[in-house]
Amino acid sequence: MARRAGCRMYTITINGEQKKYPQGITYENIVDEYQEQYDNMIVVAAADGKIRELFKKVTKDCTVDFFTLKDDIGHKTYVRTATMLLLKGVFDVFGEESCMSCRVEFTVGNGYYVNPCGTIPATRENAEKIKVRMLELVEKKTPFMKRSYPIEEAMELFRTHKMQDKERLFRYRRSSFVNIYEIEGYYDYYYGYMLPNAGYVKWFDVIPYADGFMLLLPRKKNPMVVEPFKEQKKLFHTLKASEDWGRKIGIATVGDLNDGICSGSFSELILVQEAEQERKIGEIAKDIVNRGGVKFVMIAGPSSSGKTSFSHRLSIQLRTLGKVPHPIALDDYFVDREHTPRDENGEYNFECLEAIDTKKFNEDMTKLLAGEQVEMPTFNFKTGKREYHGDYKKLGPDDILVIEGIHGLNDKTSYALPKESKYKIYISALTNINVDDHNRIPTTDGRLLRRMVRDARTRGSDARRTIEMWPSVRRGEEENIFPFQEDADAMFNSVLIYELAVLKQFAEPLLFQIPKNAPEYYEARRLLKFLDYFLSVPSESLPNNSICREFVGGSCFKV
Repeated sequence: MARRAGCRMYTITINGEQKKYPQGITYENIVDEYQEQYDNMIVVAAADGKIRELFKKVTKDCTVDFFTLKDDIGHKTYVRTATMLLLKGVFDVFGEESCMSCRVEFTVGNGYYVNPCGTIPATRENAEKIKVRMLELVEKKTPFMKRSYPIEEAMELFRTHKMQDKERLFRYRRSSFVNIYEIEGYYDYYYGYMLPNAGYVKWFDVIPYADGFMLLLPRKKNPMVVEPFKEQKKLFHTLKASEDWGRKIGIATVGDLNDGICSGSFSELILVQEAEQERKIGEIAKDIVNRGGVKFVMIAGPSSSGKTSFSHRLSIQLRTLGKVPHPIALDDYFVDREHTPRDENGEYNFECLEAIDTKKFNEDMTKLLAGEQVEMPTFNFKTGKREYHGDYKKLGPDDILVIEGIHGLNDKTSYALPKESKYKIYISALTNINVDDHNRIPTTDGRLLRRMVRDARTRGSDARRTIEMWPSVRRGEEENIFPFQEDADAMFNSVLIYELAVLKQFAEPLLFQIPKNAPEYYEARRLLKFLDYFLSVPSESLPNNSICREFVGGSCFKV
């Protein structure tokens, strides 16, 4: 560190190049020099591995990296900032009471659903009023101010503003201070980072939807384009039903969950949640039987959605109704390894439809439907070959094949089978609890933690490897699963309202193992901070048929 003309100077290393900057300079000032070298807007920086918001000042010699809207950290920062900007718009246009009633509940595609809980009519006129006020703040580049409050002072602040959800959340914080953001007199709390001012939120739209509004934002892969909203009625209904059920039983936020754990009612909560899932599985089984003529139950869902446990539990329910279910894995119809397509990086692409021998699958299923006997294959993942070991099947009048695989909802998978013989089920872990009313928990976070815990237990994979693979897994889901989810006859939400409190004890040690110099370190720190909101509970109280057992172990099913 050097001094020049009485001014303290810091040595900053960026992209291998060292430069001197004066004391008091912000990361935003430095970004101005480097922005043209990046294809997308820089939104956060990292100094020696620690994420820094752009309005922060440089305080030491360090190595600085930048993150843009195309990076996961950057995209989340943009979403977070746009969300607070929308709530500020509601605050200014409709008043504090309406703003405090708003809940940021879940996402559908590129839309973030904000429910004003009846305080604001969901009209185009009102959506436009909110948008206009947001644009005014964008035009003025209104700053977001960040201040660290003592925890008791923060609780009093939100108690005054009738944000009891945040007050409850802070009750379980171990730290003595908490960071609160403010924009022109509107205060809020967010877990994560924020942009320096509203002027950064260049791309968004606000439209009315159902009883509330959709905040439309760019996707990470195309961060400067707001796509038109694509309605997904079945998904929206499933998400809304889960959200409403959580509020009905008094567990809508992490603070509520922690209250339940401390009150000693956690065991009862587990039983209630498991009974609710069993009821829904039973309803799906009844619908399958009542339709008549269904011979193929096609189950698909993204990674770590609990497909295997669900298929076992559905099979049991079908048995109670007089049916004889037989599980079949689409993976057993993989083409031999040497015929597996490769992706743009030359790696085997096991998630594309062409990795499945759909011709052979349809031949076998058509024969079974016609009453013929068929020898079923098993795919040997070690040799990369399909094998036959005398597993013959022939369908009787009450037999049903329960088929699980990521392509189960795609009609190209089962092109030869009559529509009336198929019943499609989409399953996913659709988060039904928020950190607080304005901080939603992304569905992908729950699934990532599920997979991390399961892979460490069953495959010996460390958390770093799971995080590294996750973007590729997500791309496969977006290409092969999500486009077909609205074609499902039934949707099932496999998330358990209590599960993050259980997963915490298994996930934290895995995340702490990721070294600071690893690219996955930032995501690990984010997840650790997120898990810190939850009180941890042991897994001993879980029923052995719980979907959560598929990930933490101890399941009565072969999962």
